Amino acid sequence: MVEARIGYPLPHLYDAIYSYKDYGADAARLTALIRARNPSARTLLDVACGTGKHLETLQGEFDVEGLDLDEGLLEVAGERLGDVPLQRGDMRDFDLGRRFAAVTCLFSAIGHMSDSGELDAAVATMARHLEPGGVLIVEPWLEPDVWIAGRLHLLTVDEPELKVARITVPEKHGITSVMNFHYLVATPEGVETHAERMEHGLFTKDEYRAAFERAGLTTEHDEEGLTGRGLWIGTAASAA
Repeated sequence: MVEARIGYPLPHLYDAIYSYKDYGADAARLTALIRARNPSARTLLDVACGTGKHLETLQGEFDVEGLDLDEGLLEVAGERLGDVPLQRGDMRDFDLGRRFAAVTCLFSAIGHMSDSGELDAAVATMARHLEPGGVLIVEPWLEPDVWIAGRLHLLTVDEPELKVARITVPEKHGITSVMNFHYLVATPEGVETHAERMEHGLFTKDEYRAAFERAGLTTEHDEEGLTGRGLWIGTAASAA
């Protein structure tokens, strides 16, 4: 099986680049959604946990664990989270040998799935890690009719000893969105350039819903979600 994510080229800069995210607000919203469906939930697994920022803000409410495919991001997460269990694994086929009251997959990491077969595999794998009555929350990537090829984007970081400019040149090939990232990074030690190509599958609401239902989950769609991209919420059947 080909791994869904190549190594992030700048793991030590990830949090600076995405410093605009309000992880605390995300954690409050996620906690409310989980507890509304599973009031006694105590354990949570974050799939594609990245540098562990969501885990850091959720660990006051849950006993948390994380999983990611990217070793560099996991190293940053380990430095941040100390004794929190972190595993390297692919969301399509990981097996931790235990179940959780809640499983999350956030920041549109599910977009790393390239087609509906991989989407089904990832959702089914995450659903298998739910306890009876457990809650799966997935933040989707963009839908096919939303992605616009050729719309350039610039993101900047302006800190005293770190300047970053990231230009995104987007493409679209069938059901695949392509983000060509070009980085200019300046520190007191000098200036570097980096490039990254990231491909995300573009899935419709019907495809997300079907993947959740095939995994045996009672399925809901929250239109707004955390960032305007919505959330897919699935609840496992309770024990008989």
